[in-house]
Amino acid sequence: MEIEELVPQLRTTDLERAIRFYTKKLGFALSFRYQDFYAGVSRGDRMIHLKRVDEPDPSIDFVRSGQHLHVHFAVHDIKAAFRQVQEAGVKIVEGITDRPWGMTEFVIEDPDGHTLYFGSAWTGISR
Repeated sequence: MEIEELVPQLRTTDLERAIRFYTKKLGFALSFRYQDFYAGVSRGDRMIHLKRVDEPDPSIDFVRSGQHLHVHFAVHDIKAAFRQVQEAGVKIVEGITDRPWGMTEFVIEDPDGHTLYFGSAWTGISR
């Protein structure tokens, strides 16, 4: 079996707010929208699906309390990515940090509370 693409689906109680966050704050483009409950946002050839639901995503508290994640984004320039989210006023959970597993990462939350990690190959100089 060859997998051509992976597309995470994040649940949101406010589809309009989620679309604005990913397009205005993180630089994604709205790829499609289906009625008032489903949309896809993309950056380059990477996509995230957003689904409107009535109740908040039940995984939010579990992920927060266990230092888990909802989505991990690999980026080439961690410092530029961090500046972008800072300038956009995004909620930063953890600043740029070198990890023992060889990544330099930072962590943010989207308006629904999803934990989003951004990382690049470890540079040895994170700040």
